[in-house]
Amino acid sequence: MGDAGGKTGTLYVVATPIGNLDDMTGRSVATLRSVQLIAAEDTRLTGRLCAHYAIDTPMVPYHEHNEVRQTAMLLDRLRAGEDVAVVSDAGTPLISDPGFRLVSAARDARLDVVPVPGPCAAVAALSAAGLASHRFHFEGFLPAKPGARRRRLEQLRETPETMIFYESVHRIQDTLADMCDVLGAERQAALARELTKLHETIRRDTLGGIVQWVAADPWQRKGEHVILVEGAAESDDGEGERVLDILCEQLPVSQAAELAAKITGAARNRLYRLALRKTRNGDGGN
Repeated sequence: MGDAGGKTGTLYVVATPIGNLDDMTGRSVATLRSVQLIAAEDTRLTGRLCAHYAIDTPMVPYHEHNEVRQTAMLLDRLRAGEDVAVVSDAGTPLISDPGFRLVSAARDARLDVVPVPGPCAAVAALSAAGLASHRFHFEGFLPAKPGARRRRLEQLRETPETMIFYESVHRIQDTLADMCDVLGAERQAALARELTKLHETIRRDTLGGIVQWVAADPWQRKGEHVILVEGAAESDDGEGERVLDILCEQLPVSQAAELAAKITGAARNRLYRLALRKTRNGDGGN
């Protein structure tokens, strides 16, 4: 812990419950009690959490609208020897929540940053979804506007890892419909809603099946959602790679991948990534 004798303070990144208050760890409680200041995304929500655990540490708001100003203030407090904890509304800070600017600035200033791990909605959903978990791609929130959202999904269509998204109650139906159209109705997926809360539901089905389920049951459109979608199947067809290798000897990577995809029917994005990897490894290409 910091003191006033010249030692700088420590920034603690503290995870808090995403619903069930019993998920608060003993270390998290002890840390929030021991620091001199808590930087909270919403002081009202964190205030209720602190009241539940008899934590009376002073709080300041730290969110996307004031983080530039508050980062400078918090760094000054840390340099002065005070310990500071940063918390989000729920779950682990920085995971689709504020905190990155502060942690990055603290690292740049050579201040100590210590994680106090705990709940994370993305990891909780992945652990219970029944989809491949050895590799995953965390996307967070997709763009709110339909055109931008569909374009981003197009870019993710050939991603081989399980994809994890967050979505709000207001856009859950539209986002699921776009995923069904762009990624394919037969793609395996899971929808986790209100994790750790009273009305928690986790359903695994095809994207098409989940779209129908949510459309038929308004209750499933309420609350906070985590959407998980299986990654694209890795092709075991060597013809695309063989043609790609030949074309890369004469053409730039992008053109070679596009032409190889047209010739063989293999996925252009997969061939492009493969060509880049070969180029970096010195296996060929321009």
